[in-house]
Amino acid sequence: MVESAAHEFMLFGLSFNAETLEMTWMVMAVVLILSIVATRNMKLVPTGMQNIFEMVITGLNDQINASIGKRGSLFAPFLISLFLFLLISNWWGLIPGMASPTNTLNTNLGLALLVVVMLHVLGFYYKGPRYLKHFFEPFAFFVVIKLIEEVAKPITLAFRLFGNIFAGELLIHILPHLLPNIIAEVIPGVLWLGFSVFVGGVQAFVFTMLSTSYLAESIRDEDE
Repeated sequence: MVESAAHEFMLFGLSFNAETLEMTWMVMAVVLILSIVATRNMKLVPTGMQNIFEMVITGLNDQINASIGKRGSLFAPFLISLFLFLLISNWWGLIPGMASPTNTLNTNLGLALLVVVMLHVLGFYYKGPRYLKHFFEPFAFFVVIKLIEEVAKPITLAFRLFGNIFAGELLIHILPHLLPNIIAEVIPGVLWLGFSVFVGGVQAFVFTMLSTSYLAESIRDEDE
């Protein structure tokens, strides 16, 4: 907590964590650079980075279009960018000297609130006043349950991601202090590092797919 407080600064009466901001901008730069490298010399038969990006984008596109329907192509760039940012963010803290932007609740809650605000704004945009109808279905008193559900969406999105990433990085740092010798330190450390890479990928996918599902509920045509 002391170390975290040392990175904080005030601006317009609000507290900001300089380390989180630095790591976030680094991750954004990495995503941008990887995207440029993958697309600067496109080939008909993809290789290397282009091949990896095409596999990721094609897979996510299929999932997004299946969930959202005909409007999926409009929101695929946002959702794929969200996935890439989360993926690199979740892995960033595994690099010595770095910290994942997603190991802080503020980052995750900000992303979750962005998704939730976006789905309500788009729901009104595409459906107009009839968007409110689903809050009262199948009975009017269900509005209370629906409102609780809407409040829970950003909270569960943020805390699920935060808990997994924070716990993974914490264990990587404390394992060497818990184990008695170099062999006992290295082997579990390497295994946990591999597991953290896997969890980081899964959590990025889960966050993106839940966001896609929430968006689909708001903007998908009823006749699709």
